[in-house]
Amino acid sequence: MINPAMQARLDWIASQQQHMVFLTDAWAKINSGSYHIEGVRKFRTALEDNFRWLEGDMQIIPMAPYTQINSQGIEVQVEIGEAVSIVKRPDAPIQVLLVGHMDTVYGKDHPFQTTQYLEENILNGPGVADLKGGLVVMLKALEALEGFEGKNQVGWQVILNSDEEIGSISSDPLLKQSTVDKHLGLIYEPAVADGSLVGERKGSGNFAIVIHGKSAHAGRNPEEGRNAIVACAAITTQLFELNGKRDGVTINPGKVEGGGALNSVPDLAIIRFNVRTKAVDDEAWVLAEIEHIIGQFNNRNGFLAALHGHFTRTPKPMSPANQAVLAMILDCGAKLGLTIGVKASGGCCDGNNLWRHGLPNIDTLGVRGANIHSENEIVHLDSLVERAQLSALLLMRLAVGELSVSSIPR
Repeated sequence: MINPAMQARLDWIASQQQHMVFLTDAWAKINSGSYHIEGVRKFRTALEDNFRWLEGDMQIIPMAPYTQINSQGIEVQVEIGEAVSIVKRPDAPIQVLLVGHMDTVYGKDHPFQTTQYLEENILNGPGVADLKGGLVVMLKALEALEGFEGKNQVGWQVILNSDEEIGSISSDPLLKQSTVDKHLGLIYEPAVADGSLVGERKGSGNFAIVIHGKSAHAGRNPEEGRNAIVACAAITTQLFELNGKRDGVTINPGKVEGGGALNSVPDLAIIRFNVRTKAVDDEAWVLAEIEHIIGQFNNRNGFLAALHGHFTRTPKPMSPANQAVLAMILDCGAKLGLTIGVKASGGCCDGNNLWRHGLPNIDTLGVRGANIHSENEIVHLDSLVERAQLSALLLMRLAVGELSVSSIPR
């Protein structure tokens, strides 16, 4: 049984369905690819216009540039859009951190730029699930809380970053700082298509190996050259063969660059790859294996191979603390008549970051969607109200003491 004051706020969320659909559609049409700074800033302005009605202390926070290896094998600094922090009632006894990201995987020149209805309840569009629909859910849940008479026992901070899709490297210090004095984290990544929440997650790292060889004429003196592409192919093969050698560790070679004129022995090649880990100890094993592989080529006359990148997200286990937060969410779901499953995922998100910094969290409180990171990305529009009610009920029950943060192990 939900008390009448809470039910009134849940009913208010239900009345917002049309507005929630409007916002999801409009926000998805604003391109905010991670490297499209102007687009991210345009979307940030749209968010500011809506989140300012919560009357929190809003700050726009510059992010440090993102370091990456360019196509010449040289480290360069890439500008990243600003983050947004909004704080309300920082002295309240219960403190909650809510996190979502503004960026998407669809760049400025990507062909997927607009939305369309596939069915009355299904909207297709860039970021409709990951994560623009989730930001609508967050917004309406907080609006519902702010209209609740018992709200003063719960303080909150919202962090909206602009580099989650590329690892949250620049925003991680802000995420770490924001976990201080918080009791739990709520993150608005999309739920699994069937509505399940994600429990444990793998860790992740993005890497590049830059291979330098020696240029020579392919016809006159090829024997004097050192073909970087051939060395790159051998390294890539050995990286891929690490799959299956350690439980839960996967390596995905994702992009190869190098070469030029066909009558010249190429002296530069780059292999870019992603690593997924199941346990923290996996990181040292992977790095040792990679160093062994590239060491074979550094010992050959004329070759030089160097590893760049690092692990950006450690694994997130279904720890007792995370289980305690999950139990609260599932209990709220039951009161709303929802049967919510829990699944493990090989994917990762800012939930990994918050856990590494000591904050238990649930990180799939956004919409029910599917096919994220593809042109088939969809959101089930009825999940906007469903998921906003889920978060709002959690926050209100915390505020009146029906749920207690003391049940969360630290």
